[in-house]
Amino acid sequence: MTKAIALIDGNNFYASCEKSLDASLINRPVVVLSNNDGCIIARSPEARNLGIPMGQPYFKVHHKLKELGVVVRSSNYALYGDMSQRLMKLIKENCEQIEIYSIDEAFVTLERPSHQDLRPWARQLRESINQSLGIPIAIGIGANKVQAKLANHLAKTIVINTGIFDLTITKDPDSWLENIAIEDVWGIGQKLARWCRIHGVNNARQLRDMPSNKLQSKYGIVGIRLQHELRGKSCLPLSIKPKNKKETCVSRSFGHPITNLEDLSQAIASHAVRAGEKLRQQKQLAGALTVFIRTSPFMPSFYSQSATRKLNNPTNDTTVLLKTALTLTKQIFQPSLHFIKAGVIMQQLQSTNYLQQDLLVSDTPNEQCQRDRLMNTIDKINNHYGNGTVSWAACGLNQQWGMRREQLSHASTTQITQIPIVNA
Repeated sequence: MTKAIALIDGNNFYASCEKSLDASLINRPVVVLSNNDGCIIARSPEARNLGIPMGQPYFKVHHKLKELGVVVRSSNYALYGDMSQRLMKLIKENCEQIEIYSIDEAFVTLERPSHQDLRPWARQLRESINQSLGIPIAIGIGANKVQAKLANHLAKTIVINTGIFDLTITKDPDSWLENIAIEDVWGIGQKLARWCRIHGVNNARQLRDMPSNKLQSKYGIVGIRLQHELRGKSCLPLSIKPKNKKETCVSRSFGHPITNLEDLSQAIASHAVRAGEKLRQQKQLAGALTVFIRTSPFMPSFYSQSATRKLNNPTNDTTVLLKTALTLTKQIFQPSLHFIKAGVIMQQLQSTNYLQQDLLVSDTPNEQCQRDRLMNTIDKINNHYGNGTVSWAACGLNQQWGMRREQLSHASTTQITQIPIVNA
């Protein structure tokens, strides 16, 4: 039996998540907006068929959307993150190995059966995910990651493929590769696509068949690997274990400008709390912390400043991170300015598996163990009952500076108070 690689991804994932928990949205055009209800970042097929462009600023098209009867939703990251975890869990149960590539994409490995046809497996997986989550998926199958990516593109864009395409067993792969524009080949950016078209390479088949030395002179070894994968060789292994992060950043643009230290400190405190949660999830400690703030670059007297402090001991203890972040915030704050964005960056990250102690730090191992248990207990409560169930006073109770999300749907899968009620 031979190995195959499949790329599985959710179709119009954010919009599909919104539809999966709101039956009134079925067969209706839906768009999802970015932070602060800025731009359109996701469209349902119905919205795409109306000609609504991706990336369009909402304030420019909100009248048109209303006229067309398009349902608008603010980004609901709690919902999307939880649905992503459920999706990946279902995928893991139906494959051998998995590389989670993004919030809605995963590469998986499979053994081909004796008849070589994996389409029955793909149909069963699509039906299972649609029944469990209400999210449509596309499955592209190939001999390697590049072929799987191209097959996934063909599965989504060509109706007769009905969301499943296997590039390896198709009778005429060349004709299918000719249908894929050079800009749609995985790993080809705008500059390289322009160079390819200048040299007469307009689609995936022509890229596969062009002289290797010519491609290498422009794109180096990366281009050769891409070409080899198009020819059926495997050069890009799955990353089963995610790489350790070198930095962790938490930042947000404000719903309205902040002018006072109290509100700014609350925002920085909220980011520091979230950063501590991320570090514990990643099983990492931070050796340094940076706080940054800035005003709008389109306003006079643009101000952007940051401050960094090395921690006495690497830590993911929220108490230490909060104290450090708030001290740095006071250092860089300037009155009478209108701040529109702030954030914290956790730097010099290292694994929790080892920790170099400091002779001058007074915490005993027992005290440190108690603090670790406290942080883990808070995380478990928030994970079980919903984010913010146990919060920190420094984050404030009435966060007027929060993101503008006027069209936010319920966090129906993560907040027990927002579970839909069905009257029968």
